[in-house]
Amino acid sequence: MTGESPKGLRVLIVEDEALVAMLLEDMLSDAGYDLAATVNAIPAALTYVSEQAADFDFAILDVNLNGVPIFPVAEALAALGKPFAFSTGYGNGGLPVQWRDRPTLQKPFGAADVERVLGATLADVG
Repeated sequence: MTGESPKGLRVLIVEDEALVAMLLEDMLSDAGYDLAATVNAIPAALTYVSEQAADFDFAILDVNLNGVPIFPVAEALAALGKPFAFSTGYGNGGLPVQWRDRPTLQKPFGAADVERVLGATLADVG
């Protein structure tokens, strides 16, 4: 996927804050990405990943969903070889060591931040 245009690439958003999810959806759309789904809880995310893996190209994961760490979803994505980035207010340093090599979208973020992180996420694929 390296160097590939975002047109047609589908993203899964896992985010529990509705306003943040809507903002991210708009930024992704403006950048040319398609939304596969937005889910706001870990069980729903795990179900989507296991049942709809062919429906999305990469994911953006909020690190903390209603007080629960997102890492079971990250593990499921990693096992499938699906690229993903974390979204967090704590930055990369707030992640467990095994996940610090993943692209991280620092909250609050802007459109340029989203595009930079997605570029890094997709570059890891190629």
